[in-house]
Amino acid sequence: MIENYFKIVIRNAKKHPLYVSINLLGLAVGMAVSLVILIYVRFEFSYDNYHPDGDRLFRVSRAWFNPDGEISLHLGHTAPPFGPLLKSDFPEDVEVSARLFNYNPLIKNGNQAFEEDRFFFVDPEVFDVFGWEILEGEGKGALAQADGVILSESTAKRYFGDQSAIGQTLLANLAGQEVTLQVRGVMKDMPENSHFQVDFLSSMVPVIQFFGGLEAFMSNFGGNSFSTYIKLREGLDYKDFEAKLPGLIDRHMGETQAGIPYSKGTQLFLWPIKSIHLYSNLDSEIEPNGNIDYVYIYLAVALFILLIACINFMNLSTARSSLRSMEVGLRKVMGADRGLLIRQFLGESFVMTLFAMVLAILLVVFSLPFFADFTDKPLSFNPISNPEYLGLIVGIMVFVGLISGSYPALFLSGFMPAKVLKGAFKAGKVHERFRSVLVVGQFAISVMLIVAVFVVVNQLQFMQSKDLGFKKEDIVYLPTSPRINENWKIFKDRLENHPGIESVTLSSRVPSGRLLDSQGGTAEVNGEMTQLDLRIADIHVAHNFLDTYGISVVAGRNFDEKLASDSTEAFLLNETAVRQIGWSSPQEAIGKQFLYGGRRGFVTGVMQDFHFESFHQPIVPIVFLVVNDRQNQVSIKLKADQREEVLAYLKGEWAEIRPDFPFEPNFVDEGFNRQYEAEDRLKAIFTFFSALAIVISVLGLLGLVTFATEQRTREIGIRKVMGAETGNILMLLGQDFLKLVGIGFLLAIPISWYGLNSWLDDFAYHIGVHWTVFLWAGILAGLIAGVTVVSQTIKAAWANPVKSIKNE
Repeated sequence: MIENYFKIVIRNAKKHPLYVSINLLGLAVGMAVSLVILIYVRFEFSYDNYHPDGDRLFRVSRAWFNPDGEISLHLGHTAPPFGPLLKSDFPEDVEVSARLFNYNPLIKNGNQAFEEDRFFFVDPEVFDVFGWEILEGEGKGALAQADGVILSESTAKRYFGDQSAIGQTLLANLAGQEVTLQVRGVMKDMPENSHFQVDFLSSMVPVIQFFGGLEAFMSNFGGNSFSTYIKLREGLDYKDFEAKLPGLIDRHMGETQAGIPYSKGTQLFLWPIKSIHLYSNLDSEIEPNGNIDYVYIYLAVALFILLIACINFMNLSTARSSLRSMEVGLRKVMGADRGLLIRQFLGESFVMTLFAMVLAILLVVFSLPFFADFTDKPLSFNPISNPEYLGLIVGIMVFVGLISGSYPALFLSGFMPAKVLKGAFKAGKVHERFRSVLVVGQFAISVMLIVAVFVVVNQLQFMQSKDLGFKKEDIVYLPTSPRINENWKIFKDRLENHPGIESVTLSSRVPSGRLLDSQGGTAEVNGEMTQLDLRIADIHVAHNFLDTYGISVVAGRNFDEKLASDSTEAFLLNETAVRQIGWSSPQEAIGKQFLYGGRRGFVTGVMQDFHFESFHQPIVPIVFLVVNDRQNQVSIKLKADQREEVLAYLKGEWAEIRPDFPFEPNFVDEGFNRQYEAEDRLKAIFTFFSALAIVISVLGLLGLVTFATEQRTREIGIRKVMGAETGNILMLLGQDFLKLVGIGFLLAIPISWYGLNSWLDDFAYHIGVHWTVFLWAGILAGLIAGVTVVSQTIKAAWANPVKSIKNE
């Protein structure tokens, strides 16, 4: 039986190579796209599945709330006391807790020096939480020693080659001090599908000492820089445990000065470790995570492409039904029942699907490395050694075989043998309408993808070109050092003497970064000092920061280096802060008393609102103050025509000022562009796959138009003999197809409008879905469909009518 299906498919391919090729190519491309995207999706959902007891592992996050209950800041990090307190306050619920503190030290080994960004100070209990494997030396014991450090396997090889790393020493530059670390363990490299990667695990002891000892460390509820993980007891619902956490905050933090429990303004939340990668995109993360919304979008695109390919198969199979009507009639006369015929046609569909899958696998093998580079994921495809991939292949084949073959099988098996053998066979209006519905659906999907391309491109252009409220071009920033801070004026004057450098300034953060620092504040409102119940982000800056970045002052004045009080009493607020504090205008705020983070002074200026963060985030209240601590970024304004010369000069200065540290300049405008990499990737995905959708749709339309013209060859000949012109023939043959394309376009409009507006809502600032987007998408789809229809129908219209009448 199966051998018979193969014979029939091969025979049809020889008789009708065009239609079989269209079906084969469409199905192969659709399945290849689906396979590639499903491989990517499988990898995205596999994050952190390797941990033992993974279902009981949770990360603790901390959120702050505005008076209206809205979250103003949500960090994936917490303060250092929370980890131990969770264990001590709830010993019956929490089996173990562990903290990690990420730091970027310079590590030296002889002449080798690397700035490491995967260096973590950790509690020894990390090995009770995570499924990390020690290959050599100690685990928990190594971290109990103040100088103990554990290296990942690849890091040990990078520093020590094939020698054993155990017992070797490394020099670490920690906050300007050189500390000796002893390698006491080597751990297996973490899998790529982990929501953060580790190269170094070092003892938490130096961090505790840096914070002033254990007592000060355990009373520091403001330093939210620690990643905290816990393992809950088996069977405990984490949401039930989460409900107990406000009580922990109130027990240990008490009340605000206004007598309000701290749990009203800040709360702790738990994140299952397996959900962090796709569902946690908080204001701070150890590393950037994925996004479940984009995973769903990719899945939808894969499904759309696959459906378009299946629709082609159904359309061409049913359109060519008359060519197999006699076969069906004879089989029924010979005793074949409908069930047998359905199995036959489904079997043929599955054979076609099998051939297409072989071609699809070849396409996947060729294209997957490019897609892996594009997504920056270590994607691989080996169905022989991985049963899951075999499951994907079989699943797609079953889906495609059933979807593409079910309707043709039901349709063809329903022919009445008496009518067929008499030559009175006609497909019927119902089946013609259904085929029309399929064409409409096919082009509706294509138009939706085209509209998505236009909207994503326009949103990206909007974000990259919109005025941010300051000058982001030609500003390079570098990390500072204790030496730079101690000799700031000398360093600043030295750089500004270069003809290609316009200005040099300091700050705790630079635009394109996140506004994560804040402290409590009190302001003079309506003649009274009022404690503020809103979060105001703070930036510590040098006096000339606003001048360097071109930020406008709309009321009052900028910082003045000649006024000593500006370093101790002056505050600059943005317009959003003024509004939310309760002042009626920027002018009213000038001279008002302001207490922030222990500093008492006055509002001396109000800055125009500007976008410090990406367009995903709204503009928040900001305060600038001149403080000598936490100014860890140097911003340098260059002259555009001397960029390369200045960078070469800075590299030389860097070698003298920060020896051993790599010179890695970052540009502010590039920092903003990096924030939109996910959207840029989405644009490329939509562009490529919408082009594929159009190609597959055109293939199907090409097959349908070609078959329709073949079926009406005699009619066309008679019409031409009766005086019909070429234009009349083109209109006759093309209007039905173009009408279906138009209906598909109209159907795509509301679906696209709703979906794309939902996507745009993820941005605090975005474009609208303008009607011209639909117009251009419709014109493009119409032109492509029109060219396809005309290119085929014009052959029939130009054919010799005498030959057309004789040949039929």
